[in-house]
Amino acid sequence: MSDGKSTSADAGGAGQEATSATSATSSGERVWTVLELLRWTTDYFRRAGIDSARLDAEVLLAHALETERLRLYVDYEKPILTAERDRYRALVVRRATERVPVSQLLGEREFWSLSFRVTGDVLTPRPETETLVEAALGKIGAMAQDATQDGAQDVMSDGNPIRVLDLGTGSGAIALSLASELPHAEITATDLSELALQIATKNADHLHTRERIRFLSGDLFEPVASERFDVVVSNPPYVARDQMASLPPELSHEPEMALFAGADGLDVIRRLVAEAGDHLSPGGWLLIELSPEQMEVVMQALSKAGFVELERHFDLAKLPRVVGARWPVE
Repeated sequence: MSDGKSTSADAGGAGQEATSATSATSSGERVWTVLELLRWTTDYFRRAGIDSARLDAEVLLAHALETERLRLYVDYEKPILTAERDRYRALVVRRATERVPVSQLLGEREFWSLSFRVTGDVLTPRPETETLVEAALGKIGAMAQDATQDGAQDVMSDGNPIRVLDLGTGSGAIALSLASELPHAEITATDLSELALQIATKNADHLHTRERIRFLSGDLFEPVASERFDVVVSNPPYVARDQMASLPPELSHEPEMALFAGADGLDVIRRLVAEAGDHLSPGGWLLIELSPEQMEVVMQALSKAGFVELERHFDLAKLPRVVGARWPVE
């Protein structure tokens, strides 16, 4: 990915260029169609160092036109109205010059085929995190007894619901995705950030799962100090501090506490591994998203902490993205 760096002069010039191009119709110089505007914006974004230039142009234009992205292909020759052009111009300038993520410009992001509200107070849900949801569902299905509750996949053989804990829930993407698939499970979601919990709660209300999820404020396991769970999942911060300068500029708009974890990115994961055994039921699973290069080190730490049946789960790019480990049956 390009680092997208530009001087303030470059950014200012780009902003003026976007304003000029998308304002042409107000002076009667030309009428822009959907296709023309998409082509112009795609080129503009590419020159600004944005890799997903065409996709971003389409998503932002569909948002400005209050229509579906696929509809743009049907309406290629449709002229853009002044109010629509103004809305679009504002989005384009912020995307190119400030490098605000598209999810924050739109205020939402799709994850697990669900729509989540997103702000600068939470990490934007990413496709690779769906690997964590898939892994959790697989373990929960294996732990449940099919004959219970008419074949429910989230009820233990003793008739009790599966208990799931999502640590550092952020927008609630993981917890709410699991809730959408597991109607009988008892799901708890924690986060140190009160602002993140507010977003997660609003997302739960929107997805009609609020009554099935317990949201708790606090650091990792602190809010559930005396409790045990069948599955613990977490997408913790795992970026090393010394990588900050090399990260895409879009990440500067996301909360640092959700990204960075010490010199090697493992500060939070080490705590997870060390403390999880006290909060897992016998035979329970711990599932953690991490950076692929951290996999071996974390697996060694899990083994040393007493976990068994260590597993790697790969994302769509075939990278080891999630580590799974089982707490021994007593």
